[in-house]
Amino acid sequence: METQTSEDHLKVQKMKKKVLRKQVRAQHTLMRHEGIKCISHATQSLVIANAGLGNGMSRQQLLRILEEYGAMETLSMPPNKPYSFVKYKTTEEAKKAFNALNGKEVTLEGCSQNIVLYINFVEKVSLQNAVPTSLPPGLMVVEKIISPEEERRMLESIDWKGDEDTQNAQKTLKHRRVKHFGYEFRYDNNNVDKDKPLPGGLPEICKPFLEKCLKQGYIKHKPDQLTVNQYEPGQGIPPHTDTHSAFEDEIISLSLGAEIVMDFKHPDGHTVAIMLPRCSLLVMTGESRYLWTHGITPRKYDVIQASELGHKVGTITTDVGDLTLNRRETRTSFTFRKVRRSPCNCIYPSVCDSQKGQQTAVQPSFPQNEMEASKLEQEYVHKVYEEIATHFSSTRHSPWPRIVEFLRSLPTGSIVADIGCGNGKYLGINKDLYMVGCDRSKNLVDICGEKHFQAFVCDALSVPMRSGSCDACISIAVIHHFSTAERRLATIQELARLLRSGGTALIYVWAMEQEYKNQKSKYLKEKNCSKNKDKEMNTGTAQRPLSDQGPDNSSQDSAWSDQLLKDLKDESCGAKPVADFRLPVHTNRTSFHSQDLLVPWHLKGGTKKKEENVDTVLIPGGSKESQEVSPVFHRYYHVFCEGELEAVCRSLDCVRVQKSYYDQGNWCVILEKL
Repeated sequence: METQTSEDHLKVQKMKKKVLRKQVRAQHTLMRHEGIKCISHATQSLVIANAGLGNGMSRQQLLRILEEYGAMETLSMPPNKPYSFVKYKTTEEAKKAFNALNGKEVTLEGCSQNIVLYINFVEKVSLQNAVPTSLPPGLMVVEKIISPEEERRMLESIDWKGDEDTQNAQKTLKHRRVKHFGYEFRYDNNNVDKDKPLPGGLPEICKPFLEKCLKQGYIKHKPDQLTVNQYEPGQGIPPHTDTHSAFEDEIISLSLGAEIVMDFKHPDGHTVAIMLPRCSLLVMTGESRYLWTHGITPRKYDVIQASELGHKVGTITTDVGDLTLNRRETRTSFTFRKVRRSPCNCIYPSVCDSQKGQQTAVQPSFPQNEMEASKLEQEYVHKVYEEIATHFSSTRHSPWPRIVEFLRSLPTGSIVADIGCGNGKYLGINKDLYMVGCDRSKNLVDICGEKHFQAFVCDALSVPMRSGSCDACISIAVIHHFSTAERRLATIQELARLLRSGGTALIYVWAMEQEYKNQKSKYLKEKNCSKNKDKEMNTGTAQRPLSDQGPDNSSQDSAWSDQLLKDLKDESCGAKPVADFRLPVHTNRTSFHSQDLLVPWHLKGGTKKKEENVDTVLIPGGSKESQEVSPVFHRYYHVFCEGELEAVCRSLDCVRVQKSYYDQGNWCVILEKL
């Protein structure tokens, strides 16, 4: 009897040690993922490891488990995470749940898998919700487009039994069953054989539905091709864009049998998850059809809004207080298209297979007048930042130490303007300042708004703020995007106008000298870290030494700028702009051979941490079913020679240069308003 008791005691001790070990592991995971530290004393809030959306726990099941121990204030379930957070009304209720649930084994609903819960106390948890997103441009979802009876008849019209139907090209693909009508879509070349229609055309059962779509304006062309896909739980379709040359603009897809979440992705990495309810119609035209990819992730559960039970159309937002899991059921989609009889001439040539190769990269010339300069900046700076804003912001997190030092040196209560603030990474550095930002990119200003920073849209040449209203200004990586010496000077004059007497401005511009005092800049050093990455895809003429491009003169700059620069110690700077010649395309992570150039930005589907910025869509075409678009943009730069920024600043009578320095591939000055 004593032996049995001893063995039981050892088992209990062993189990307690295991639970403690798992608790500690859960603490490390939480700190790594969320930066949240677990604590030893009791609070109202608990984190429950192994009870998250990411490992199959639904909100409904977790609520039933937790509510046994008291009244809850909130239950937060981050998407795709294996943990959840609960806040009870009182600390006593939280302690009761902690003691009862820590190490408890439960069975996930809908499957036979058992999991063990591990609980820790945390302080007040504030998880950031994503801002609600809108549908991709050109996309529409129409609810209840057909009745349940029409749905039943359409589903019954498709015979999936027996041998493969040679007449309708039935196939079983890796993640779904598929059947074609009218024309067979060939997955080997991602196109249709337009000279070989399938016998029988589209099913008769579809014709009333298509007439309705034509009458209500959902489509302009009567479809002549139908693909029927059937998805079991756990199946899906890879992200893709329907081949431009194969079909006309509008593509419509009817969801039958069950609802599902479809994922849309912009080339800049921005994603939108959209609920497609049962009996709803998805209409893709324009940008959503030609530029965004769409796909269905193979999984057995979708993360959805709990309050809508997965049946309301719309985007799925990451509201951690209203997310749950929805178990998928068998879904059938009827996707209708109109076969294209002529090459595609859409406005997205960079991703269009019809226009691939026709885009011989007409590179812009250096501007000869104010109008040309404005047009160049509009095409190769302003438009580009609107396109790449999300991806650009995802690569811009860490503030530069010397800029932080400048902002923290300012007196408490100073009014500071960040001219060209981008995603606002400097707007929150010093809480003792009153900071306001502005940027030419509306999308970047919107990102500032999401971070609760004060920012507005304007051009750095004309800032709508009162003269002398600022104690300080910063202009970080902005002035080098202006394409003439006159416009660069005017931007600095505008900074000076904003400053009160005695106020200071910090300016950073990209340097021609990426190797200075025998030290390579971080920009050049990172080339070694990128050897295994994709090769740079430079479009247009390859970059050549300046001497190979034409005579070395700078006639496109006015006489006054020549006078400004003639006193510089290194007068030639190795390269000056070349008049009447195309702007060269720079090769990333290499030294500069021209002061005025286009720098590529590779928009690789998302969130590469260190991509150097670029601009202007020039993308390789072609689209396999699983291929994602990888556009290359090009952005105009004027890189500054040593002494050039100082010389421009000293040409202004109203300021003096307090300090100038070189910082990791940038020339920098601090100005004081006289």
